[in-house]
Amino acid sequence: MRLKAVIVTVLLAAAISYYVYTPLPDAIQEPWKLMLLDAGFRTGINLVALKNRLGLDHYITSFRHLLEGFFSTLTPLWGSASPAGVVPGVKVSDIAFAGIPVRVYEPPAGGEGHLRRGLMYFHGGGWALGSGKMGANDKMSRMISDELNTVVVSVEYRLFPEVHFPEPFLDCAAAAKHFLSPEVLAKYTIDPERVAVSGDSAGGNLAAAVAQEISTDESMSVKFSVQALIYPVLQALDFNTPSYVQNHNMPILPRPLMVQFWLQYLGADISLQAQLMANNHSALQHSALTPELRSRLDWTSLLAEKFKKGYAPVVVDRGARGLLKKVPGFLDVRSSPLLAGPEVLAKCPRAYILTCEFDVLRDDGLMYARRLQDAGVSVASDYYQDGFHGCLSLTSWPLDFDVGRRAMRGYINWLQKNL
Repeated sequence: MRLKAVIVTVLLAAAISYYVYTPLPDAIQEPWKLMLLDAGFRTGINLVALKNRLGLDHYITSFRHLLEGFFSTLTPLWGSASPAGVVPGVKVSDIAFAGIPVRVYEPPAGGEGHLRRGLMYFHGGGWALGSGKMGANDKMSRMISDELNTVVVSVEYRLFPEVHFPEPFLDCAAAAKHFLSPEVLAKYTIDPERVAVSGDSAGGNLAAAVAQEISTDESMSVKFSVQALIYPVLQALDFNTPSYVQNHNMPILPRPLMVQFWLQYLGADISLQAQLMANNHSALQHSALTPELRSRLDWTSLLAEKFKKGYAPVVVDRGARGLLKKVPGFLDVRSSPLLAGPEVLAKCPRAYILTCEFDVLRDDGLMYARRLQDAGVSVASDYYQDGFHGCLSLTSWPLDFDVGRRAMRGYINWLQKNL
């Protein structure tokens, strides 16, 4: 009997180890912690997929509930209370800007007689998940508000499946224009020359797109002075850049998942995933994709040699016919800021762009940094050789990583010196 118990225990341990284990690059620190986090993420995806197949709930809605429950459990451990109101150090208010829900963080120093910084933040989550009020996002906003004497506005833009592109962008643009109005800046005692827009991942996409929109809007008397983009997603035409291929199965954002996020955002059929991963949607036969447009995301000329890593570009002669017409969002600069022309980029505010080696989006950020620089914009590139997607949000126990803490400190230090 005892022998059977030992055998069962060993087999169970082996099965769990097999499920959890994921080959990771040697440069990743604390690999088992990342494996466990990834295993939990995969388990959550499998559970919500099962509920979806049983017709119990939409898979995104189920996953949101799962995340909310997870972060509500961790919040007491992190020492950050989320309900709106006055909390130690920072005043938090849940209100609306131009009808868009926002959470405003006001620093304890107050604004009496002294102008403060302003920062508008868009959270990540593939345009489908996440909230600025949850977990690491809420904690970071409080930290920035307190440390930098900054009024932080976190925008709760609408998400998939309730809406598709361009609604999330339109929400963010409307909230940004409201925030930048002289009346609102005066209300919060914000220096109009020290206002930033920022975001991570899909939020970085929205931040870059909104920065372009505001920069070219002649009706705006106040514009953003800086943009800070954290591993931003910036294009949906080439899913075979070196970073996409290198990090195909990398936690937390494998290539198939990023392609799925794009299809959901643009309102396209998920069955097109394989077509996109083969770059069939950007085949040479598509006349709308002019040589000029292709040059704006040509990694062979925009990336430094060390990031090409010996990969060859994937260019298809004839692919999915009519796909770009069916899904015009692929070519819309509001969804793909990397496609913007040099005349638009030249008007953009100076930039901070954070990228990570082990992230499918690494090359998006590096190409955008190069294009902004070529257009005459000052760019600070913060590249983490041991970083992975989402690491900036992983700074608190039990989900804390050293690279996350370094990335967070680098981001805040840049804002301190440049905003």
